[in-house]
Amino acid sequence: MSEWQENKDCFQGRNVRYACVFITLIVLTVILFVSLLVFGAVSFPLAEVIDALSGGADLSATSTVIVRQARIPMAVASLLTGAALSVAGLMLQTTFRNQLAGPSILGVSAGASLGVAIVMMGASALGISSLSPLSSVSSIIGSLVGAGGIILLLVAFSSYLKNPVMLLIVGVLTGYLASSFISLLNYFAPSDDVKSFVMWGMGSFSAVRTDQLLIMVVPILLALVATFMMAKPLNALLLGERYAASMGYSVKSLRTILLALSGLLTAVVTAFCGPIGFIGLVVPHIARLLTGTSNHVVLIPATILSGSAIMLLCTLCTVFPSAAGVLPINVVTPVIGVPVIVYVILKGRKI
Repeated sequence: MSEWQENKDCFQGRNVRYACVFITLIVLTVILFVSLLVFGAVSFPLAEVIDALSGGADLSATSTVIVRQARIPMAVASLLTGAALSVAGLMLQTTFRNQLAGPSILGVSAGASLGVAIVMMGASALGISSLSPLSSVSSIIGSLVGAGGIILLLVAFSSYLKNPVMLLIVGVLTGYLASSFISLLNYFAPSDDVKSFVMWGMGSFSAVRTDQLLIMVVPILLALVATFMMAKPLNALLLGERYAASMGYSVKSLRTILLALSGLLTAVVTAFCGPIGFIGLVVPHIARLLTGTSNHVVLIPATILSGSAIMLLCTLCTVFPSAAGVLPINVVTPVIGVPVIVYVILKGRKI
């Protein structure tokens, strides 16, 4: 009886911890989201922002234009990007049972970058006028096609390679191959196009427009919902491929689905915001530290909330008044990412 009571108290204690973590993350995410609407190169009072959102203010007012056309798309893109990359990283770390696996390691980001490079610099090399580096539909399509090609390649290899480590190596090699083609395009492209591509590669949410949000939101939300449905298979895979097979799961099919979901989330984010590093690698570790569990039923929502909050914080750091304007997001993410990774390596803990 005493042992049963002890287990019950332990279970209740975990539930209280989970509730506290989720409530804290939700409140923090809301605060950071609102802060991103209020603060920036030009700051507005909270009441003025509320009026702009509710339609009570003059539609031609500066605050209304800035909040609706610039800051809302930036905040929503940050929220979705943090969630998407973090969950993609969590699935890859579980799939490969490697704490240092992340979305960029499979070459999906490199494939998306190659697609954008072909659009931005290949057109100029052929004597065709180049398009806007950040806002053109062609760049988005090029990114999706490039990332999609890498995903299909990895899915094809996953049908033949039983060892996940070998598949990880294939992803790394594919990324290097895509990077070599990007370097070749950089060599022959005009300097203006090279500069535009380099700026795109630093990552930014400032170029996401209101009319692009729906195209970005729908696939990310659908993929996140599908990820929730993969919680139990991920738990089985975490205990080993033999255990997952004994539970009735096809390891090959499971790996293919996880690769496709991770690749889709990474591809959509890269298409609209550029390749963003460290978030997918770091946030799953932070979520494990906060919740103290590897149960994906708890870990997936914790990772989504943690990723959204951290990305909003990073974006807020980039929009503070600066003579250089909005800073690239990849300038800020390593500040958070590197200490966490160093902690994981030094401690050697299985978190």
